[in-house]
Amino acid sequence: MLSNYKILYLFENAETLIMEVKRTDLPEGTDISQVYHWLYLDKITSSMVKLWFRSMDSSAEIEERYFEQGYLKFSNTEATFIEKYNSSQHRLINCTLQPVSSEKHQLIQDYFKQPS
Repeated sequence: MLSNYKILYLFENAETLIMEVKRTDLPEGTDISQVYHWLYLDKITSSMVKLWFRSMDSSAEIEERYFEQGYLKFSNTEATFIEKYNSSQHRLINCTLQPVSSEKHQLIQDYFKQPS
């Protein structure tokens, strides 16, 4: 499937999907916040929101991403997302290396079609 993006990370459980997507169709020099998107899908409500990236930290074993809406800590096999406003914790599986379904690709395409 040809696309205008690349999925860099994908974490999932039965209720939640979190992924980092890099736009590949934007001109050089585009603001980095328009190129990289961290997306959070609540599968129960079918609502997708952009996680507003603040900072990151990495080591050989663990990666960490800090967002306006919460904190994501992940390894090669699993992840935990802690929501900032209600402290809910979501344990996720790192599915980055697995094939991505056409449904997930459609969700991403629909997200990028939305007006900014």
